[in-house]
Amino acid sequence: MRLPTNFQALVEEANDLQLYKALIVQLNKDLLLANVDLEFDSEVLPTSLKLILKEEVYNLIQNKFTEYLNLLYIIDVEEFKVRELDGDDIIKLSEEITFLILQREWQKVWYKANY
Repeated sequence: MRLPTNFQALVEEANDLQLYKALIVQLNKDLLLANVDLEFDSEVLPTSLKLILKEEVYNLIQNKFTEYLNLLYIIDVEEFKVRELDGDDIIKLSEEITFLILQREWQKVWYKANY
């Protein structure tokens, strides 16, 4: 499996394979497991998904760092990928973490659909 390298490619692949709703379901499941008070409607637009998730990640980094780390652990975002990011600009960091979260969730959904 080749992972999408940007948000647009991820959404296009999910839509092409008719797995976008499954991606939302998986994300909601992991957010609930991580005790993050956020749930997406299955009809959420990709742009809204990205924006709302980015804001939540930003909030977690700023105000609830332990919960942020727990979320990354529950979703199973690879630690080396997080360490490669530049943490100087928290807004940019939250956007990059959001993509890593969605990328990992997409990987889970894709594997479930194909194996």
